[in-house]
Amino acid sequence: MTSVANEAWFRDAALQRVLTLLNADGGEARVAGGAVRNALMGLPVADIDVATTLLPEKVVERAREAGIKPVPTGIEHGTVTLVVDGHPFEVTTLRRDVETDGRRAKVAFGTDWQADAERRDLTINALYADQSGEVIDLVDGLPDIETRTIRFIGEAAERIAEDYLRILRFFRFFAHYGSGRPDAEGLRASARARDKLSTLSAERIWAETKKLLSADDPSRALLWMRQAGVLTEILPETEKWGIDGIHGLVAAEQALGWKPDPMLRLAAIVPPDPERLAALAKRLKMSNAEAARLAAWAAAPVPPDEVTDVGFDRLLYRHGADGLVMRLKLALATARSGVETDPASMRKAARLSVLLKRAEGYAKPVFPLSGADIVAAGVPAGKRVGEIVKTLEDFWVERNFSPDRAALTARLDAMIRDSL
Repeated sequence: MTSVANEAWFRDAALQRVLTLLNADGGEARVAGGAVRNALMGLPVADIDVATTLLPEKVVERAREAGIKPVPTGIEHGTVTLVVDGHPFEVTTLRRDVETDGRRAKVAFGTDWQADAERRDLTINALYADQSGEVIDLVDGLPDIETRTIRFIGEAAERIAEDYLRILRFFRFFAHYGSGRPDAEGLRASARARDKLSTLSAERIWAETKKLLSADDPSRALLWMRQAGVLTEILPETEKWGIDGIHGLVAAEQALGWKPDPMLRLAAIVPPDPERLAALAKRLKMSNAEAARLAAWAAAPVPPDEVTDVGFDRLLYRHGADGLVMRLKLALATARSGVETDPASMRKAARLSVLLKRAEGYAKPVFPLSGADIVAAGVPAGKRVGEIVKTLEDFWVERNFSPDRAALTARLDAMIRDSL
């Protein structure tokens, strides 16, 4: 018998309270999905979802009677979040699909665990654990857990036709949990249906892509996505640019302790073309912050190998640290890839490491004067004020930010006198 009974998260009093509540008086509840999957794979368990035969209204009623706060987070889809001792548990009524169109499904609530399992996407995501901790496998998911095989439940083409986002989920779960080659049937079905991804909302595509790019090592998944034509479908910018840079980046992350950064990884596989990246950000409906990071990276110069610390500080001031940090990390990852065979790469990697540390600790100095100071000195408000500010700021930057307010004011006075 496969069991999660000894897992600390499973023995947690808050979870057991929820299961006891929902298993009473003819109800039945089991932990479902990701928590069971991760526990069996020896991975951390974060969110704990519960499936139940009780209707959502009954879940809310029982929770209130027990003094547990119910939050109707998705009650129309059968989901109620129960908050116990500060821990949220998503409780979802068993469902079966009544109608699907590739984007969304109409569901009916039920009490059939087999039907609930079979409507899910992948075998490793359709495992349950009852209140005793015994794992219940209705779709042959346990063998796939052992071999880290990412496989659709039943016919891959049918599962994909129910929701085309499952194409990306197939590769995302392969990136996070898969081993070896992707399941051949799933790969073929994904390739055949890839054009259907265009029917999905940009928000869903980008959210799923970010999750994939957040895996410890998404390189194999990206390779198979490219082979299947899926990567070009969602990120046509990668078609002629390639994904080779992702391998060195992942290696650098693991060696240097960088946290996986989906935006940096995206930058590794798309060209630094400001116009194309602006269009990409708009197409995928990225957040303003995400679009700004891509724009900053594309606009940032590649620091020359021989740049001095002073010269680099000027670049940081002019272009900002964010884009340059991304540039440096990608350049460092590339340089590290060649250190075993090229002594020049070793020297370059060492220098880039120094510059990266400098950029990450950078605090932008504040220019001591403002437009108001120029007007106060007697220059009429208008275009000339901005020109003087720029001239003085350039003077300040070229002298390594050392002239203070008094020195700059004296220079301003001299500029005004000379213009009379």
